Amino acid sequence: MDQPPAGTPIEIGLNEREAEGIYSNLVFIAHSPSEVILDFARTMPGLQKPRVFARIIMTPPHAKSLLGALEQNLGNYEKQFGTITVLGVPANKDKPEQMGFTAGG
Repeated sequence: MDQPPAGTPIEIGLNEREAEGIYSNLVFIAHSPSEVILDFARTMPGLQKPRVFARIIMTPPHAKSLLGALEQNLGNYEKQFGTITVLGVPANKDKPEQMGFTAGG
C-alpha cells in the first residue's frame, strides 16, 4: 500500500464502538522474523486468567515506527504535564521489576 506524501493529512474513520476505546493494563509481546504481535489484556484482582481484548499484528519496521511515535508523544506529554512515574520502578533502576507493560520476548 502506498504511503501518502509526508505532511499530507490522513483522514481516519472512527465508529462509535472504537471511539469508546479498550482499557488495558497488561500486554503480551511476541515476535517472529516477519511480525510483532501485541496482545492487550486486562487483569483484575481475583481474576485467575487475564483476558485479551485486542490483538495487534504488525511488521517489525511498523513496530519500530510505533516505538518512536510513542517516545515522541510521551516526551511531549511530559513537557506539558511533568514526568511520568512508573509503578514498580525503584529510583535507581531503568526497568520495572513487575508491571503489566514490560519488555520480554
